[in-house]
Amino acid sequence: MSGTTAAFGTAISIAALALAGCSKAPDASDRGGYAEGFQSAAADAPGIAITAAPGVAFNYRYGFRLPPRAISAAQEGHAQACEKLGIARCHITGMDYRVVGENDIRGTLRFKLDPAIARSFGKQGIDLVTVAKGSLTDAAITGTDAGEAIERATATRDEAAAAIRRVDTQLAATARTAAERTELQRQRAAAATAAREAEATAADGRASLARTPMEFSYASGDAIRGFDTSAPLTSALDTMVQSAQLTLAVLLGIIAIFGPPAIVFVVGLLIWRALRARIGRVPPREA
Repeated sequence: MSGTTAAFGTAISIAALALAGCSKAPDASDRGGYAEGFQSAAADAPGIAITAAPGVAFNYRYGFRLPPRAISAAQEGHAQACEKLGIARCHITGMDYRVVGENDIRGTLRFKLDPAIARSFGKQGIDLVTVAKGSLTDAAITGTDAGEAIERATATRDEAAAAIRRVDTQLAATARTAAERTELQRQRAAAATAAREAEATAADGRASLARTPMEFSYASGDAIRGFDTSAPLTSALDTMVQSAQLTLAVLLGIIAIFGPPAIVFVVGLLIWRALRARIGRVPPREA
């Protein structure tokens, strides 16, 4: 019984894959259309101008939902847009593309951008997805007050530098015992370590202000139909289509599993009936 169940599940999976294969893969013209639509102004992305928050290092993340076959084209369009800006203003730091399951495709694309163009780049990225029959599903903008951190680190570094100068002056004095000189050298080493750590913190803060991280996350989903996809009519249509696909897949699976045995049974029954009829027509032998 378990073997029959496993075979039934396999047949349904094969039938569903066959249905998915009927969809057309994106061609070069599709990719060109997405790239050409990148400069449109179809949607606005949430964003913060750097002039409104000086000293804040931002991190942008946008989530998109597109038809499965459109994800690779949109991802490629975003990558090309970054490359056109030049490495000084935009460079790609990571990318992945995953086929999780049937019609379930996911991916990410990560950038480092000139802060002055981060907001407009995000808006153009949404425009491209809109042209590809997709939509923005979520957006998150987080910020860190790097300016304040740089100021604190700079103050700590200056204090450490002043402590080093004081210790050097004291060490220059000849009237010091060995124990005093050892303690002063320990203080100087601690101050030098604090100065290095503060300088590293300030450097990290300056780097975060010079480059803004941005991530585009892609997931497969329903295409835009021209009106609110949460409307009851659209939901009902989607449910009907999914139900029809499942019903057809089940029927194909049943035919795949029980069709051959049924054919053998029918052929055997016809042969048996033919033989029985022939035997019935043979006259009995006389004694």
